[in-house]
Amino acid sequence: MPEGPELHLASLYVNKMCQGVVFTGPVRKSEVSKSPDVPFTCEAYRITAASRGKEVKLTLTPMKSDSPKERLKAGQEQPMEIVFRFGMSGYFRLTTEDELPKHAHLRFYSNETPCRVLSFVDARRFGSWHPNGAWQPDRGPCIMFEYKSFRENVVSHLSDRAFDRPICEVLLNQKYFNGIGNYLRAEILFRLNIPPFVSARTALEGLESEDLYESGKPVKNEIADTKTSDRTKNKGVKVEMGDLLRLCHTVPLEVVNLGGKGYDPEKADYSDFEAWLQCYYVDGMKSIRDHNGRTMWFKGDPGPMAPKDSKSPRAKKRAKKEDDHDYTDKKKLARSRSESTTKKRVVKRETVTKTPKKEKDGRCKEARSKKKLTENNQEVNTLQHEKRSTAHRRASSSAVPTAGSLRRSSRVTRQNK
Repeated sequence: MPEGPELHLASLYVNKMCQGVVFTGPVRKSEVSKSPDVPFTCEAYRITAASRGKEVKLTLTPMKSDSPKERLKAGQEQPMEIVFRFGMSGYFRLTTEDELPKHAHLRFYSNETPCRVLSFVDARRFGSWHPNGAWQPDRGPCIMFEYKSFRENVVSHLSDRAFDRPICEVLLNQKYFNGIGNYLRAEILFRLNIPPFVSARTALEGLESEDLYESGKPVKNEIADTKTSDRTKNKGVKVEMGDLLRLCHTVPLEVVNLGGKGYDPEKADYSDFEAWLQCYYVDGMKSIRDHNGRTMWFKGDPGPMAPKDSKSPRAKKRAKKEDDHDYTDKKKLARSRSESTTKKRVVKRETVTKTPKKEKDGRCKEARSKKKLTENNQEVNTLQHEKRSTAHRRASSSAVPTAGSLRRSSRVTRQNK
């Protein structure tokens, strides 16, 4: 999901690509989009962009003309501001009209020949735009470009109930941390050795609204102790942490200096960003779902406020990301070919797995029949053995008397006489 650095990079992209470009005509929306129409039509206008946290604002400025006839012909005289929120996969792209992306849901056309189009592309359609909009009032100051206001806003509201929650969940609260997202919170807490599921108030207590580092005053505890997780199990114990608010400001700026992360359509190389990551989706790290269902990456003990029903799975490997921004015909052909080959492989596997199943069933039947035959043979043998033993007993009982028995009988008869 695009976070503060990515939205700022998107604004830089618009300013760079649209510099000197004159746009004309109405702003067009795709038929499938449920976002509002943009009631703007102008014969000649320019586009500039600015970002604030997780929002980007496009400003459409009509070009002034000296002649009153051209002013009437232009139609729109006042500039319009459109506020964008990117959702899960939104970004801007400037292409020719023939190379228009598949999911271009809002389009601005230039007066060039051939015509070029600035598009807001959103494959999942979770993004939104608001004509004549303003920065969302519920969002706090920007973590990158309104640092002083951002610190004051957090420190002055530490008594609010929102800070009773774990620090990893509070970092996603845009009312106080406008621009922080899933990968930024993991990297910030990892660098300070702060367990993700300790109380946010515990992690932020002792910080001042003024950054001591910037003012030149000494900082007592720059980096948190590695034994923090053991001491925070006792809720009454206060633990000094590093300056968490400063890293909320500096870590996003590091991503901006990388100049990409894949949301820049002209650059789809993730290698620099993956090398920069230290915790998020890195081999050997643990992950657990927080109380809102968002995956939290960390190292060591999660902290005393971790969800009881969630188990920490084994360390996962980072999955390779695909370029979701390429919708050219070549890419479509490659995808269709890969899909056809995968279907063929699936069919072959099914046919291969079916034949051994029949053989297995036949073997099982043969084994059962053999077992029955052996059992029957054993029963016949036991019956024959029993018959032989009974016949032998009968024969021995009815046999002719031996010599010894005759002598004893003769003695008895003599005595009787």
